[in-house]
Amino acid sequence: MLIASSIFLVTLVFVIWQPRGLQIGTSAVVGAVVALVFGVVNFTDVVIVYEIIWDATLAFIGIIILSMVLDEIGFFEWAALKMAKFSKGSGQKMFFYSIILGAIVSALFANDGAALILTPILLAKMQVLRLNTKTILAFLLAGGFISDSASLPFVFSNLTNIVTANYFDIGFAEFFSNMILPYIVSVIATMIVLWIVLRKDIPKTVDIDLLKNPEDVLKSKALFNFSWFFLAILLAGYFIGDAYNIPISVFALGGGIIFLVIATLMKTVEPKQIIKEAPWQVVWFSLGLYIVVYGLKNAGLTDYITEILVYLNSQSEVVAVVGTGFLAAFLSAFMNNMPTIMVMDIALTNIANEAMIYANIVGCNLGPKMTPFGSLATLLWLHTLSKKGVEISFWSYSKFGLIVTPPVLLVVLLSLT
Repeated sequence: MLIASSIFLVTLVFVIWQPRGLQIGTSAVVGAVVALVFGVVNFTDVVIVYEIIWDATLAFIGIIILSMVLDEIGFFEWAALKMAKFSKGSGQKMFFYSIILGAIVSALFANDGAALILTPILLAKMQVLRLNTKTILAFLLAGGFISDSASLPFVFSNLTNIVTANYFDIGFAEFFSNMILPYIVSVIATMIVLWIVLRKDIPKTVDIDLLKNPEDVLKSKALFNFSWFFLAILLAGYFIGDAYNIPISVFALGGGIIFLVIATLMKTVEPKQIIKEAPWQVVWFSLGLYIVVYGLKNAGLTDYITEILVYLNSQSEVVAVVGTGFLAAFLSAFMNNMPTIMVMDIALTNIANEAMIYANIVGCNLGPKMTPFGSLATLLWLHTLSKKGVEISFWSYSKFGLIVTPPVLLVVLLSLT
């Protein structure tokens, strides 16, 4: 346990610290290699990890490619401008509409997609509107928080969802039917709590005349109009594939590649640029960190967690669900939600309580917002802002996350019961 824990902690430190520009994926892969060298994991374990996460990884690549193509043609900028125009100059309406936009993007294009693509667009629009620093930060914090808290309704909305759905053989439609209510509750609760915390920094009015006309940012109106039809067909495909037990990555990756080909044929995007700029480090990060954490499982971590979960399961349904959710949340906040979801899934294997499985997902999706390194989406969000010259300190973010996360998490977990 000491060796496994040390390798994990050192790996996580390098992922967060990123000395001399060291990429997060590189740190995770090096950690995995070290775990192999020290015998914390073996090659059989690597195969097991691959079997758990291959579908999630390929699906993530597909969703990111699709999101990047849509971003290139102006899809998300159009949506952001439409959101701003709908506010009719009201600062409060714009605040709520931006959260709703983030919730929709996170649900349909995954939390990481929302963090990577929507964040720079929102920042640019806030700067065009000549809003002060505190107001811009309020909008960015709201956008960053909703990217994870709204990643609940679909299997593909979060890598944690895909891993768990595959591990427990939960169908696409079944997952959606169980998580649509928590998703709605999460979005509403998030809006209320964020408004309470950030309301002093939200202006009464904004000059929306400073913004471009939404249609003017579109590279190809024909492809933009077609994209709505394509997304509808793709979403229907997920449900149809569910009936035939087709892996979700077939549609996610297939859809992303097909749309990239269509956009290329219409001479709207440069495919080499899209492939080159895709966040491949995220893929290496997922693969490497899962292997490192599997070493913690081999060292007995899951046995300790199982004991706690068995006790929770012996209590009332509310205690079992809320306890599981907060356990997953705190583990995610301090050791990242990617490894936490796998450790918790393994620990839940022999506990016949479906509600606790969904509570684990909720905890792993919302809980990481308590710290800057709790989720990959937050790390990407902070990195994106840093490149744009916006720095948010560790303590400033943690203070915000610890205030906002627990009440939203509690309400969403109660909706599961």
